[in-house]
Order: sequence, then structure tokens, then C-alpha cells
Amino acid sequence: MTDLDTLVHAAAASFAEAPNPAELENAKARFLGKSGRVTELLKGLAQLPPEEKKARGAEINRAKQQVEAALQARRDALAAQELDAQLRAEALDVTLPGRHRGTGGLHPVSRTMERIEAIFGSMGFDVADGPEIETDWMSFTALNNPENHPARSMQDTFYVDLKDAEGRWLNLRPHTSPMQVRYARSHAARHAEALAQGRPIPEIRVIAPGRTYRVDSDATHSPMFHQCEGLWIGEHIAFKDLKAVFSDFLRQFFETDALDVRFRPSYFPFTEPSAEIDIAFASGPNKGRWLEVAGSGQVHPNVVRNFGLDPERYIGFAFGMGPDRLTMLRYGVDDLRLFFESDLRFLTQFR
Repeated sequence: MTDLDTLVHAAAASFAEAPNPAELENAKARFLGKSGRVTELLKGLAQLPPEEKKARGAEINRAKQQVEAALQARRDALAAQELDAQLRAEALDVTLPGRHRGTGGLHPVSRTMERIEAIFGSMGFDVADGPEIETDWMSFTALNNPENHPARSMQDTFYVDLKDAEGRWLNLRPHTSPMQVRYARSHAARHAEALAQGRPIPEIRVIAPGRTYRVDSDATHSPMFHQCEGLWIGEHIAFKDLKAVFSDFLRQFFETDALDVRFRPSYFPFTEPSAEIDIAFASGPNKGRWLEVAGSGQVHPNVVRNFGLDPERYIGFAFGMGPDRLTMLRYGVDDLRLFFESDLRFLTQFR
């Protein structure tokens, strides 16, 4: 065995013993580095006679190629070992059942809102939607709540540090009642046109569901909650129509005729007379217990005037209810906050 064969075998053995890439690079330096054994042999060619230099150089180059081949083979082997270890660490047990992709579902409050819209839609009511940031005039003054009126304290709200073009403060609406004003004012021109042409006066029949905001938070209240206002204005709309419409709605919503409904005298600045609407179930956990579900009344003449209509000619009723509370009653939930904590363990029960 020549000295070059011995060198090649020594290099291959050294590379084979390297346990990782870093150690392999150290072994490479001992043979192929600037001061490596192969490099020193190549440098020594300069000392040989010209007739020996060519043959010896060819032999050293062949040995160098063999050393480089052994180095590359060990690099490939270490890379394969690393990949194999990685695959074992990330191995999947294909015998396990697949991961189920869950199906989404409507939030229970959204279900209630859709149910309310469907029931009132069957009675001929339109559905109106509008801005959640409102002017002070729309939220209060137009609804017979003038500035400094004590009734405003019943609806503490969140104000926005902005004013409208007329210098009035903006707020997060405390109820959806401003939509009554917006909807009625947008239809006032139709009434004037009908009057001018001697045609029957078109009625205003609308509900306005949506998000509202008040400074309130406990088991049955939330700073953000949902409300649904209803309005029916015409020339001959009486309080008895309110009782008939809302009683029918409640029995359809809860899918039972075993339901008592009462209208209890109350006060709201935008209706006169006004009434709270209570219900009592004939069975279930709330059997015989009166529960408040809405406020209502005959629309106040000042509010009709702010609609852009003549209160001497037009009359009607309005109501406001909380879909969140109706959802609680329908599904037997006693803490409103559960609906808005985004806990899928709770929400998936209603899919």
C-alpha cells in the first residue's frame, strides 16, 4: 500500500468517525484545509525534479478526489440521519381517527333576531337598519327627551368625542328608537304626496333590530345589548292593535298559547299612554312568574311631529323589546354574559 493509499484510508476512517457535521468539518480541515495533509503534498511538488513532478501530481490529485468523495459520502450520510430523526420525531400515527372539522352555527341571539324578523315580516312589517353612532337629537330630543330632561338618566349612554355638522354631540345609540324617526321621516314625503293626490295614506309599519349601548353590566344586563323597536303609524291605529299584534308575536315566538300577557301602566317620554309588557308561562321553570319583556305605548304627539307627520291626523303605537332577554327565556339561560364570552362549549349547544 502506497503512502497515498494510506492517506485516503486514514481520511475515510476519520470522516466515518465524525458524529455530526461540525466534527466532520474539523476532520476535513486536517486533510483538505490550508495546512491539511493533502494540501502539504501538493505544495511539496515544487521541490521535485520536472520529470517526476507530472506523475506525482497526477497521483496526489487522484488521492485528493478520493478523499473529497469520502467527505461528500459522509456529509450525505449525516444529512440522511438528520432527516430520518426529524421524520421519526414528526411521525403521524395514521391509525388515529381524523380531526373533525367543526361546523359553524348561528349565535343564539342571531337566531332570535331572525325569528323576530320572520314573525313580524309575516304581519307586514318592514325591517330597518341604521347607524349605531347617532346624534343627540336623534337619540333623545326627537323622542321627546329634551336637554336636561330627567328621563335621559334612564338611558345613560356612551358619548363619542365628536360633534355633527350642527355642533351636537354624537353617542353610541342607547336604543334603536332613532330608526323610528329616520324611517318615518324618509316616508313622510309619500304621505304628503298621497294627501295631495287624494289617495289612501300609506301606513308606516316597521321594526328596527340592532345593537345598542348603555352603561350597565350584570347578570341580566350588558354594556352592549340588542334591541328591537317596532312602529305602526296610520290614521286609525289604536292601543288595541298593539295588544293584538304583540300578544300574537309572543305566542308565535314561544310557540305556545299557554301564555298570559299583561300590559302594565308605565311611563316613557316617547309614548302616552305607556305600558310595560309582562308575560307569565303556564308551565316550566318560570311558571306563574310575571316577567317583563318589553315597553310600549301610543306614540307621543311630539314624536309624531318629529316624524314629519301631523299628530292630529296620524296615530299609532311603538314598542321596544330586548332580543337578548327573549333568548334567555327561550333557552332557559339565567346569565346574559354567557352569550358574549365566546365560550364555544356554551355556544355549540345551540347549533
